[in-house]
Amino acid sequence: MLMAAKVNLAYIIGVAMGDGNLSRPNKRATRLRITCDAAYPGIENDICIALNLLFPKNKVSKVNGPRDTYFNISVYSNALDIYMPWKVGKGSKFKQNVRVPGWIFRDNMYISACLRGLIQTDGSVYSDRGYKMVNFTNNILDLATDVKSMMEILGYQPKIYSASQKSSRPKYTVRLSRDVNRFIAEISLKKENEQIC
Repeated sequence: MLMAAKVNLAYIIGVAMGDGNLSRPNKRATRLRITCDAAYPGIENDICIALNLLFPKNKVSKVNGPRDTYFNISVYSNALDIYMPWKVGKGSKFKQNVRVPGWIFRDNMYISACLRGLIQTDGSVYSDRGYKMVNFTNNILDLATDVKSMMEILGYQPKIYSASQKSSRPKYTVRLSRDVNRFIAEISLKKENEQIC
């Protein structure tokens, strides 16, 4: 696989680990369904471009949710069984303890693409007392640890925090509070308003 294709794949793996779901509804091909917040149409553009490049012969479709607050982007391909770091029918991503595939750690371009996908889906950029912050929040400790490690490989100094919730699993937050603008630029974290699906 060419480097550009691997960058797209690293991005889609990040998106999928955040807000993706694998299933086999037609019993033949695996479907990746990514649920997106309708407030960020630029993310739709990024996802559709990457999926169309990865699967040029497969249809990438978008379906709006019932309240227009979210939409789903889907693609069918049995290559997903090879690409994704968890498997259909083996339980949730939490149960399978999904982690970033090892090959992504081998190149900063793959790391940047994967981080962009993870933060677009399970992250946020916000201001706290005038300082810009980046958060990644998930309930899988090993995945949060992988995110922290990827940021460190790129030269940043994130911190990881855990918070227990009374009725559910603990949440783990990876927070970056220094060099945030440089980080945002390095991983190309943007929210454009183009739509192509």
